[in-house]
Amino acid sequence: MSGKKGKKNLAGKKNQGFLRGIFPVSLIALIRSERRFLLMIGLFFIVAGLTYQTPQIAMWIGFFFAAYSAIANDSIQTIGTFLASNAKTSWWILWLFIGGIFVITVSYSWIVYDGDVSYQRLTSKGFSEAPDEFKFLQVAAPLFLLILTRLRMPVSTTFLLLSAFATTPEGIVQMLTKSVSGYLVAFIVAIVVWLSLNRLMVKWFKGNPHPVWRPLQWVISGALWAVWLMQDAANIAVYLPRSLSVNGFLMFTGFVFFGLGLLFYLRGDKIQRIVTEKSDVADVRSATVIDGVYAVILWYFKTISVVPMSTTWVFIGLLAGREIAMSITDMGGKGRPYRHTYRLIVKDLTYAIIGLIISIALAIAINPVILDELLKVISG
Repeated sequence: MSGKKGKKNLAGKKNQGFLRGIFPVSLIALIRSERRFLLMIGLFFIVAGLTYQTPQIAMWIGFFFAAYSAIANDSIQTIGTFLASNAKTSWWILWLFIGGIFVITVSYSWIVYDGDVSYQRLTSKGFSEAPDEFKFLQVAAPLFLLILTRLRMPVSTTFLLLSAFATTPEGIVQMLTKSVSGYLVAFIVAIVVWLSLNRLMVKWFKGNPHPVWRPLQWVISGALWAVWLMQDAANIAVYLPRSLSVNGFLMFTGFVFFGLGLLFYLRGDKIQRIVTEKSDVADVRSATVIDGVYAVILWYFKTISVVPMSTTWVFIGLLAGREIAMSITDMGGKGRPYRHTYRLIVKDLTYAIIGLIISIALAIAINPVILDELLKVISG
């Protein structure tokens, strides 16, 4: 018996060695640790395959997928620093605050813009018509975002979701142009702000924060969250009619509201590490300054046109510029070495570009004509 067991163990070791020769050990460990998540994603792909040919069902299935994936990935830009600096506050208090602002913000758009919850982001060229039929990849697109989120990649929800519905290549090109300019503006503004305010920040940020910082942060974080919603609500509303009925609005609002509750209960889940790995973001004072600068930049881009843009690119541009400024000035010993700073910047930007490539690939797979038209637009 012992001989048979020894042979079985030896065979098992040989099989493991064979598998490890094909796959990295880390990949095998990742699959084992993410079994439930992978099963859930597999089930969701099956649901997408079963429903995409029935438009009235497909639009809500796609919306449910998009709502949670967008909340899990993209909204961490705005509430990530809020979560990091309020780690000791009960999750449900944070949820009711942020969830309440969400309800007020989208309700205003729905009332003022005749049922449109996107603040007219979907009136721009290429996105003005609601889909009356769906392809499998359109319904399944948010699932790719969920996978990338699980890998802690700060990819653009705007590119990944809206590109799948672009009816003209100009819509994608305009989004890309506005998003790249957003990254550059945020990068430059962050360097200027953190270099010029270096001495004041070192002075202000010593010791324990003054009690006034906490309510100030909540006000600024709430304002940032509202401005972000004005930009990114389009990413999940793209599946739905451009003018929502009362019942449609209640479903839209209720699902996102409770999705936010799950996100706060999980404390941001794995994507939150994109924020917490940056320098000094858990300090309420640093978080307030980051949120304030980010809110001003997003408000500026909201006012110049209704073209959707990637707020993710603005966010990583802001953090990149801030990290460089802190490395240059050392910020009272809080800055990182240049090599580490550049590694973080390159990593975040690489992930954002990967997301862009996947987004365009999805758009082309859904509508092959877009490739020819994109080439014409770029060359012309």
